Amino acid sequence: MTDARTETLDAAASDPVAIGWMTGFPPPADKAITYADGSFRAFPQSRWSWSHVRQIVPTVNVWRGEGSASPLPRAETDLGPVAVTTMDGRTISFAAALAETYADGIVVLHRGKLVYERYFGALKPHIPHIGMSVTKSFTGTLAGILVADGLIDPAAPVTHYVPELAAGGFGDATVGEVMDMTTGLAYSEIYTDPSSDIFALRRANGMAPPLPGTPQLPLLDYLTTIGKQGEHGRVFAYKTVNTDVLAWILRRASGQSLSELLSTRIWQPMGAEEDAYYHVDRLGIESGGGGLNTTTRDLARFGEVMRNRGAFNGRQIFPEGVADAIARGGDPDKFAPAGYATLPGWSYRSQWWVSHNAHGAYMARGVFGQALYIDPKAEMVIARYASHPVAGNVANDPVSLPAYMAVARHLMG
Repeated sequence: MTDARTETLDAAASDPVAIGWMTGFPPPADKAITYADGSFRAFPQSRWSWSHVRQIVPTVNVWRGEGSASPLPRAETDLGPVAVTTMDGRTISFAAALAETYADGIVVLHRGKLVYERYFGALKPHIPHIGMSVTKSFTGTLAGILVADGLIDPAAPVTHYVPELAAGGFGDATVGEVMDMTTGLAYSEIYTDPSSDIFALRRANGMAPPLPGTPQLPLLDYLTTIGKQGEHGRVFAYKTVNTDVLAWILRRASGQSLSELLSTRIWQPMGAEEDAYYHVDRLGIESGGGGLNTTTRDLARFGEVMRNRGAFNGRQIFPEGVADAIARGGDPDKFAPAGYATLPGWSYRSQWWVSHNAHGAYMARGVFGQALYIDPKAEMVIARYASHPVAGNVANDPVSLPAYMAVARHLMG
């Protein structure tokens, strides 16, 4: 793989504040970032965009409620000098690892206390950043909650909840297969190929302009066009359309929008500090597979909810079994054929990535370096937002995964 660091502006040179993106009233043409021309997705413009999605596309709020924010007691320590040995054998500091992977914000919790917090570029503590596919893990957790409530049956066919999908590839899939992404679908997710289906999904969910002269289907209509390829239930294959179908199941089973469901079942009871928001399609429907924007602290709070098996802010927010099932993971044999070189022995369960390592770590992952890393043995949570120039996490993992483990060992020591 080509090393992007040798070909692309580094974190300091691509700093959006130093460059001056979107400054002035209005900003000059050479510093403007817009939706219509797609510049918001280009690097280094994305170093500003991913902290300002609400200024680019339509969104819907996730209300934090009227109560006070839950406390995050501080016991700060400088983790920057912690030594990290990368997957290619280099020794660097944790601070250098953050710079190499274009971190925008990071919060580290240890035993529920905030021990490290840093922001870079355009991000600030009160500003939400897009989570990309970290969003999926929220959707999967909400699905687990509705399963525990008896509102969703994982063994039921998808069409029991969303009959519109009967004619397409999801027509004979079960809810559980969608939750664990073991569906066999004719759908490609190659972030470097504009002809890949992920680009069509982005047009449907509102994160890319429609093709010129082509009427754009809204999200549900687009999902009905996905065909079947292979058998359901055999192997894991990472395809975002699964999560968007799962989000439709949640809406139908609960009678609530995804934003209302997240607000009432997680965001309000955990005592979020700020409202979150989703980007939406042309009908105002949230992107359940990649559209959630939160502050870094609130992402860490959610991680602490998971680490404490659904308990936080003085209450049991959802049943322990929801978090326990996720932490146990799925079947590594079904995961292995996907060929993730940086994730040997991992599995996928309910929209979460599970390491099966000695610490029992599991995580939410999103393109361009978004991460929520939960280490039960180290009693640690790391929430990290980023704007890496390369979408796939193969560009982050060789540095970020060893960095998380190095911090865990340091805190345990």
